[in-house]
Amino acid sequence: MGNVSVWYDEEGDYLELAREDDEGFFVDLGDGVFERVSEDGETLGFAVLNVSARKQRELPFEVTIERTPGDA
Repeated sequence: MGNVSVWYDEEGDYLELAREDDEGFFVDLGDGVFERVSEDGETLGFAVLNVSARKQRELPFEVTIERTPGDA
């Protein structure tokens, strides 16, 4: 993924890891995890909601990234 910027918003309990600051949109991967992708379908980063609640879970947690025809 190269250089990655990491942002954490404590009030919103939101974590984002982004490779680039290009425009893109989020694809819901489930369980409060989102992939940020460009219009070309390139992965730009990931976002995780409710980060502090995940401390109670067994780590690491896994998310499957699947693309279907028609997805970016």
